[in-house]
Amino acid sequence: MKKFRANKATGYIWAAVLAAVILLLYVILNPPTDYEAEPAAMEISAEDLYYKFADYAHEAGDRFEGQMIEITGSVSSVEQIQDLVVVTFSFEEGFFGREGVRCNMLENHREKALELSPGQNVRLKGLCTGFSGSDVILEYCSFPEESKNGMR
Repeated sequence: MKKFRANKATGYIWAAVLAAVILLLYVILNPPTDYEAEPAAMEISAEDLYYKFADYAHEAGDRFEGQMIEITGSVSSVEQIQDLVVVTFSFEEGFFGREGVRCNMLENHREKALELSPGQNVRLKGLCTGFSGSDVILEYCSFPEESKNGMR
């Protein structure tokens, strides 16, 4: 019986070592994405992006979700909620307020985003994560002209 317990314990140790090696390889081979340096797969106006989702959510999701998108448009507002800065482009009045595109800014672009004024035309780049039913959500947003020029 002792031999069986020793073999069982050895098996658990080898399983733990194998799991640790797999985790280490995953971390090494999958570094975090540099969203700021990621090139945009497409360019579209914020208004066109919103209406594609509002009118054809399923088709738009297939086309845009998971894609780095560069948008242009007239800023409706800039909101700050603790460390989160959100640039909004609004196009419709919905049941819960204005609807449109919401861009959650990367940390090193938040200060410049806070300087934007309503009505100001701007170009932003971000990862489309989907449609909430009222807003198209872009995460990891940056000012692409600064990213291309290496300015921060």
